[in-house]
Amino acid sequence: MQFKHPELLYALFLLLIPIIVHLFQLRKFQKVDFTNVAFLREATLQTRKSAVIKKWLILCTRLLLLAALVLAFAQPYTSKNNTFKTKKETVIYLDNSFSMQAKGDKGELLIRAIQDVISNVPEDENISIITNNNTYRNTTIKAIKNDLLQLSYASNKLTTEAALLKSKTILSKEKGTQKNLIFISDFQEDHSLLNLKTDSLTHLHLVKLSPVNTNNIAIDSAFISETNPTSITLKVQLKNSGIVVDNLPVSLYNDEQLIAKTSVAINKKAETTFSLPVNQVINGKISISDTHLQFDNNLFFNINNTSKVNVLSINNADDGYLRRIYKQDEFYYTATKENQLNYNLIESQNLIILNELKTVPLALVSALKQFTSQGGWVIIVPSTDINVSSYNTLLEENNISFSDLVPSEKRVTTINYAHTLYNKGVFEKQVKNFQYPKVNNYYGLNSKNIASVLSFEDGKLFLGQYKNTFVFTSALNDKNSSFKNSPLIVPTFYNIAKQSFKIPELYYTIGNENTFEVETQLQQDAVLSIISDKENIIPKQQLFNKKVIVSTSETPSSAATYKIVNNVETIKNVSYNYSRTESDLTYRKLSVSNQVYVSDSISEIFDAIKSDAKVNALWKWFAIFALVLLIIEMVILKFFK
Repeated sequence: MQFKHPELLYALFLLLIPIIVHLFQLRKFQKVDFTNVAFLREATLQTRKSAVIKKWLILCTRLLLLAALVLAFAQPYTSKNNTFKTKKETVIYLDNSFSMQAKGDKGELLIRAIQDVISNVPEDENISIITNNNTYRNTTIKAIKNDLLQLSYASNKLTTEAALLKSKTILSKEKGTQKNLIFISDFQEDHSLLNLKTDSLTHLHLVKLSPVNTNNIAIDSAFISETNPTSITLKVQLKNSGIVVDNLPVSLYNDEQLIAKTSVAINKKAETTFSLPVNQVINGKISISDTHLQFDNNLFFNINNTSKVNVLSINNADDGYLRRIYKQDEFYYTATKENQLNYNLIESQNLIILNELKTVPLALVSALKQFTSQGGWVIIVPSTDINVSSYNTLLEENNISFSDLVPSEKRVTTINYAHTLYNKGVFEKQVKNFQYPKVNNYYGLNSKNIASVLSFEDGKLFLGQYKNTFVFTSALNDKNSSFKNSPLIVPTFYNIAKQSFKIPELYYTIGNENTFEVETQLQQDAVLSIISDKENIIPKQQLFNKKVIVSTSETPSSAATYKIVNNVETIKNVSYNYSRTESDLTYRKLSVSNQVYVSDSISEIFDAIKSDAKVNALWKWFAIFALVLLIIEMVILKFFK
């Protein structure tokens, strides 16, 4: 038994007062003469005994009465643990990811979870609630009830471990407090680690909500599979995590106009194709009808007017292979001799190639440094007899330097398949045996920062990259190298040029780090905006001479096709879609462990927490006992003779 106000127990010492008064109350009986002395002595003895018993009964009754009153005011109680004296902190993680759109026994999982939280948490209890995109710190249900009822689904989902770390940052570091973490989620499988370690005073309660069924069909992706002079072939891939569907309609819209429709049979995966006209702006939307999860039923994409990449080659060698790679339908290719270079051309380029120059003039060094600082890309192909110091002056800011020419034949045998030049659409698999290109001599390259793209058999660099500068260590002319005849030359030079100007792709995924470039010139203090019917955002952007590099990640928050606007002028469009990682309705298996409790019911978890903290108040029983003692005392005084 414990007491809410134990300091009042000191009042029990006051019980000594009636005891002392009773013990020192020396009341003497007066002698009365009576004729029958024997009878008098017997009556006096009986009276004295009765009086003493009566006084002791009254004393005990009053002592017990006073003690019961003191104990009642001290408010005694019993509980399972010492939670009455322990400060409590509660943090609730409410998963509002798209997978919570799935329907349970009583409707959508998220909507039902919100209603259960509101009904089970006392309105004035201090709590903290976190979602995937919001945090409500040290508040009450009464204060945020409307916010919870209007809570929308979030495109970014916290992993369970990330949610745990975020919850711990809200909890105080105060020792001796009872901490409860309540995670309400469907615990969808995301292939992340599940490390649920807590301290001895932190109790983790996992509420796993399960949908009625796990059927769902999603539009997984779309890409251009083929292009010819008259049409573009758009391939659409779908995936299914439920039962087989024999006839699924797939519609294609341009803005709000339906331009094509087909149907597919789908087991696990399926694909279909659409034919689109060339040289036409398409603000597309691919749509299916699926009654389960809704967020993955539409996929937005757009095809803008083709933007060509500006390539300038400063030549001291034959550039025929460059002309064949950089064709007019995709590139504006300009070639010039070193001594005929118009320096005004440099700032309008995306990529500049130094094609086997013997020396790099100081004026060109200065212009190229300014060009690369503004986001331009450079490819350096040395000749067989370069002025090493002039090249090193150009590369000194990158901590790269050429050493002497090595007159030794080497073969290019190592390809960095993970490099962005080769990791998409170049190789179906890693090639171990092919006709290795070779060089007759090469330059040593000194740098710890440069990334390997292609290497010789001994591991030395043939092609390396540092930021937006690509450096070959050997001349590529026919006398010195067979690289021009290798299958590697086309994807290498083509992809460098394509990456030098990152035009918007068909679509981007919300939550990923997305970067693209927009050809425009902004006035002073002007910025680009990304606008749709529902959102108007100013993304992170970097301004250069004639282009702007735009970067997005968490924004925009809604899937749609957006306009890229400079003041009031629409430059082009860009599309964003939600990630499809939540389309597959598979779930984790949770296990109970020390300090970790698992349930499928929100009310059950809150009842368990209340039960652990339940206090059985006993003051009422002591008050009743005091009343009974008062009645007993009155009975003794009235009827005990």
